[in-house]
Amino acid sequence: MGNIEREARRKRVRGYVQKAVLATIAISGVLLVTMAAPNTLQLLKYVPGIRRYRFNQQAETALSRLAQKKWITFERHNGKRFARITEAGRHAFMAENRKNKLIPLIKRRWDKRWRVVIFDVPEKRRDVRDRLRSMMREFGFEHLQDSVWVYPYDCEDMVALLKAELKIGFSVLYMVVEQIENEKYLKERFDL
Repeated sequence: MGNIEREARRKRVRGYVQKAVLATIAISGVLLVTMAAPNTLQLLKYVPGIRRYRFNQQAETALSRLAQKKWITFERHNGKRFARITEAGRHAFMAENRKNKLIPLIKRRWDKRWRVVIFDVPEKRRDVRDRLRSMMREFGFEHLQDSVWVYPYDCEDMVALLKAELKIGFSVLYMVVEQIENEKYLKERFDL
């Protein structure tokens, strides 16, 4: 396994841990930080790449990242540290749930049309642009050019959700096209 593959796997695992910690806090409302690992571990026991002996460290890192994003806050009661979900965290959790519900609805029978998403998000909203790129990758889109992404299946609802979630409706264009020049590698990439 190369360094790039290893780093990609680490990022996926960090994402799983972070999502599980956020889900645990969102469901319970408040979480005793020392109890984060056992509670969250229940959600992750079947996820490959989670190292149980390092899980406490991974959960603590995930909590720190969630706090940096302002999705959780820490509070102290009777000398114990608790994590509480914020309104922004609840919103992010709900958005993740909506996104996960849409993924299985995507048809997996190719109709020989490509879905092309083009976006032009200004530099002053770079964080939104980076988040959009990350989400496109998560959904399985193929990066065609700078701000051009391709997917073989109907995903209009998913793109509409992204536009609404990121508040970039006019900056994103969704197209359905019959043919893309030199599409052979895309067909191979999507196993079509």
